[in-house]
Amino acid sequence: MTVARELAKRIVGTRYEELTPGALRYARIGLLDTLGVGIAGSREDAAIIARKIAGRTAGAALVWGTTRRAEPLEAAFLNGIAANVLDFDDCTDNLGGHPSAPILPALLALAEERSASGRDVLTAYVAGFETETQLGRGVNFHHYEKGWHPTATLGIFGAGAAAAKLLRLDDQRTAHTLALCASMAAGLKSNLGSMGKPLHIGHCSRSGLLAALLAAEGFTGNDDALEHPQGFLEVFNGPGTYSIERILEKWGTPWEIEIPGIAIKQYPCCLSMQAPVDLILRLVCEHDVRPDRVERVLARISQRRLAHTNRPDPRSALDAKLSMQYVLARALTERCVTLEHFEGDAFKDPATRQAMKLIDAAAFGDDSVHAEMGAAITIVLKDGSRVGGTIDHAVGHGAGQPLPQKLLEAKFTACSKGNLTPQRSEKIAGAIADFEALPDLRAFMRLLEPARKSARVAAAQ
Repeated sequence: MTVARELAKRIVGTRYEELTPGALRYARIGLLDTLGVGIAGSREDAAIIARKIAGRTAGAALVWGTTRRAEPLEAAFLNGIAANVLDFDDCTDNLGGHPSAPILPALLALAEERSASGRDVLTAYVAGFETETQLGRGVNFHHYEKGWHPTATLGIFGAGAAAAKLLRLDDQRTAHTLALCASMAAGLKSNLGSMGKPLHIGHCSRSGLLAALLAAEGFTGNDDALEHPQGFLEVFNGPGTYSIERILEKWGTPWEIEIPGIAIKQYPCCLSMQAPVDLILRLVCEHDVRPDRVERVLARISQRRLAHTNRPDPRSALDAKLSMQYVLARALTERCVTLEHFEGDAFKDPATRQAMKLIDAAAFGDDSVHAEMGAAITIVLKDGSRVGGTIDHAVGHGAGQPLPQKLLEAKFTACSKGNLTPQRSEKIAGAIADFEALPDLRAFMRLLEPARKSARVAAAQ
């Protein structure tokens, strides 16, 4: 049996009744968080430009953050861009990227058109999440380090699997969906820090949905499209750099969405900076460190994480999201890192630029025993004293240790405040808490329609 066929059998066999309370809890967390960052992202230039070019055909699916509706493929594309553009969306270990942004824009657009139930949406979401992360277990981290953007190149399989599940495709047509996804997978890390990065996610969400819709009508792909000598695994990774055994060794034991789970970002910047920001904020607040007393800040993270975050001179707001120097300077000087710090020309702020000169970013030493997602920071003060500490992972990023619900809801409210009233945001959070009881997704999606339009968003509609 081929990889695609084996995965298809597992996708088709996934049942709501088999999902654990923890898996469902994390699914609701991922849903609320993704909708929040997608609404906030809809106000960004990349999302506005995309809406000018795409989404011109009216349809049943809501374009998040707007009052517009488009047909599902266009909505998946536009909402995928919006969900990822702020780099504020959730993460998970084995994927090496953002698991929900590829899946949910496609899944919710299809579900809204088909009047699917909340229970069916959660089941499809978990199945899609499991598909992309099992592939990640087999190809990472060679796949990531080679230069592919796994959120897109693996996320397309998550989107395709979730859509196939919601469409109730059989084993054969689900396998064809995955085979078609293999031919449409794309996304290079060379475009991180530009609008090309969220474009990857919009493209893969739309393409995964397209693959499932085509397969539903009888469009075919080769069952061995993944392991073929010229298939996805050989072309994207290469001989000896992947493991089919790892891809197929487990399914739902436990569900990947539960363990290691979803890491929710508290700060709207790269995943690799979440732990360093947690740590420097703790040090600055506990020791009442004032910027004018600081001689330098020694920040150490893993070499893998430093490779894409050592950006001492970010040239755009998107670039600043991946700049260790910029993000830690903001945390040092303002004791917070917020969405406003990445709006417009905020990255050019003179005081922040001056503080960036204090940040000495480097990799852990060879003898380091620090966790891959951890950090070590020492703040050297002008009087010669030092304060420092270490952290293994950011708050809410431990396996099976989700971000506390109050912090999650506060993040959603902060993300949606430009589009929704606090009362509406609270109502949405309440509806997601009982998402399985929804008989028809359409009523829920109407809650996401903006109470008012900002001038910037209105101009693009």
